[in-house]
Amino acid sequence: MYDCHVVDAPRPQRGPRSESRESVELQTLRVTHPELGEAIDLQLEILELYRRVQGRVPVPWIDISTTHVTEHAAIGRPLVAFEAVPIELTDLRLLVRQAAEAMRRHGILDDDDYARVQALGRDIGLLVAVGNWYRTTSEQHVTTREASSEPESDDPTLGQVLTVAMRPFLSRCAEVVQQRQELALWTCGHCAVCGGDPDFSAITATGERLLICGRCGLQWRFDPDTCPFCRNDDRSRISSFGTPDGRYRLEACEVCHRYVKAYDARRGGRPVMPLVDTVATLTLDAAAMQRGYAG
Repeated sequence: MYDCHVVDAPRPQRGPRSESRESVELQTLRVTHPELGEAIDLQLEILELYRRVQGRVPVPWIDISTTHVTEHAAIGRPLVAFEAVPIELTDLRLLVRQAAEAMRRHGILDDDDYARVQALGRDIGLLVAVGNWYRTTSEQHVTTREASSEPESDDPTLGQVLTVAMRPFLSRCAEVVQQRQELALWTCGHCAVCGGDPDFSAITATGERLLICGRCGLQWRFDPDTCPFCRNDDRSRISSFGTPDGRYRLEACEVCHRYVKAYDARRGGRPVMPLVDTVATLTLDAAAMQRGYAG
C-alpha cells in the first residue's frame, strides 16, 4: 500500500487591477504638465472612491417616454426627482467623509469646513441635507415651479463635497437617460437628469456640440452658437479663445459673463473625458476669471 499525500495546488496569483482610461490619461498628463500635479492627484483619489462604490449602485427606473420628456423640457424641469436617485446611505456617508478628507489633504477645505462636513457625514440628517442641495439645483431653472417648503441650500463648500459624493449615484441615472433617443427632445441649457449646469462641453468629430453636466455627467446636444446659460445667440457677443494646439477652447458670453470650456475631438484623437479634461484646462479657467467671467 502506498501513502498518498495530497498537496494543495498553489492558488493562482491575481494580476494587477487594470487602471481606467481616465487614470492612465491623468498620469500621462502629470508627466507633460507637472504644474497640475496637485489637481491630478486629487482627481485620481476621487476616481478611486468612485471605483469602490459604482458597481454597487443599482439601475434606477426613470420615465423617459416622449410625452414625459417633452412636458418636462417645456418648463425646464429635470426628469429625475431626488426620491428616484438610487442612493445607498452607507455608501453616501463613506463618500462624503472620504471626499472631504481628500479635499482637505489637497487644500480645498480648511480644517473648520472639514470638521463640519465630517460631522454631517455621520449625522442622521445627512439625507435631508443632500435632498435640499439636490432640489435647489434641479428646480432653479423651472419656469413654472410651485412654491417649495424645502429650505434652500446656499453653502458652496458643502456643495463642492456633495457634487463629488453624489456622482456615482447621479451618473447611474445619467447612464439610463444617455442611451435613449428621447434625449434629443431636451433642448434646455441645463441637464435633463438633475438640472445641473454644464461645466464642460465637447465638439464631436462631425462638429456637433455636446454639453456635459457637472453633477451627473450627462451629455446632450446643444446649439453651438448659443450660450447655454442665458440663450444669447448673437455670435458677436460671444468671445472664444483656446490652447495653442486647438485641442481645447473656451467660449464666454458677453451678456451673462459666464463661460464653458470644450474639448475638440476633431483635434484630440479620443473621446472627451470630462474628469481628465477639466483638469487639463485649469489654465483656461484662470484666464477666463482674469477677464471677469464665471464658470
